Amino acid sequence: MNTRYTRTEAAALPLLWRGDVLIAGGGSAGCAAAVAAARSGADVLLVEPAGFLGGTGAAVLDTFYGFYAPGGGRVVAGVGWELCERLLEDGQAFERPNTYGAGTGVTYEPEALKRAWDELVLGAGARVLHHARIVAVVLDGERVRGAVVDTAAGPGVVLARNTIDATGDAEVAWRAGAAVDRPAEQNRVQPLTATFRMGGVDLGATPVAELHRLMAAASGDYRLPRLDGSVHRTVLPGVVHTNLTRVSGVDATDPWQLSAAEREGRRQVAEYVRFLTERVPGYENAYLLGVSVRIGVRETRRLRGRYVLTREDVLGAREFPDAIARCGAPIEDHDGGNGTIWVYVGGGPSGRSYGVPLRCLVPERTGHLLVAGRCLSATHDAHASVRSMAQCMAAGQAAGTAAALATGDVADTDPAALRAALALHGALL
Repeated sequence: MNTRYTRTEAAALPLLWRGDVLIAGGGSAGCAAAVAAARSGADVLLVEPAGFLGGTGAAVLDTFYGFYAPGGGRVVAGVGWELCERLLEDGQAFERPNTYGAGTGVTYEPEALKRAWDELVLGAGARVLHHARIVAVVLDGERVRGAVVDTAAGPGVVLARNTIDATGDAEVAWRAGAAVDRPAEQNRVQPLTATFRMGGVDLGATPVAELHRLMAAASGDYRLPRLDGSVHRTVLPGVVHTNLTRVSGVDATDPWQLSAAEREGRRQVAEYVRFLTERVPGYENAYLLGVSVRIGVRETRRLRGRYVLTREDVLGAREFPDAIARCGAPIEDHDGGNGTIWVYVGGGPSGRSYGVPLRCLVPERTGHLLVAGRCLSATHDAHASVRSMAQCMAAGQAAGTAAALATGDVADTDPAALRAALALHGALL
């Protein structure tokens, strides 16, 4: 199928929408971008393949990390924290220390998250198109002018002055011909995880350290690819959320590999459930409630932008004049093996953080396009820090604000003017 259309070719398809800002992907970054752009006065369309907003946050996980720096205070506010406040005030979330000292997390109820994003995005004035996938981009030379969207009614065209790629997989940037890195080709891609929930659990019966000891002791009797991980309480009594499985060596942009990974994730869930109910105190009467809607993907394509965030930038807590977000999350690398690599900003949980440059959202050449979320421009190590969902929301707010304020190519945004606008709307810089 053709993944690039000229405006003349696109004119042969039905026009579904024309406006100021097109956002591909309704996850943490895309939703924050839609809220920010619409509040800034833009006519906004958010295109999402699923029937709900929230992305990985609603389909796979139940805790936001990155709002707090380990050993310190909050480093992300703005739209993302407004979402958290709404959930906290409704009794649909609580703050919780991270098992590994990665900073306080905000654990929420995923079903409440879907509704909260509905209210924020639509309340801001953005339009949302569900069950729609961008399958091609509309180009004028190297400038993105819109996209071809596949819907239940067939393909149609959406046109915008500027576009934000918040797909996680850099789908729009890749289809437009922007330079991207493919971690799987370099044999350094983080593994995938199918999360699951269990009911009827007495979580207080087995501390996490004891759970890890039991996993190591039982590894010869069960096929447990990961011997650490997280099991934590949720908003619901007796229900725990479990992040234990590990499907390694998968290129999640390969449809066959991704399909196999979904099946392997479910197989691993069954094995971990068997281990928990047979060997772990507190799980004697536990039962599986459900597996994540889709397998969780940590890393696929990354934009090669005007700046590439590096390991040295992260660990050195570097500041940038064009910073549009802050991050204090450690490098959390699940790359192979049965453990996880943790390396902290500034060498330890000291509360230090670094800036995320606007240039990490801007393609080297492709015009009228920004990325936001985990497909931003970063090395493998830096990405293992900056991919946290709070940073995805902060980058989304920056991208949405820039796209709304731009009178021409959003790639030419003045960083100082953008930073001023973000600070006015509560962002921490």
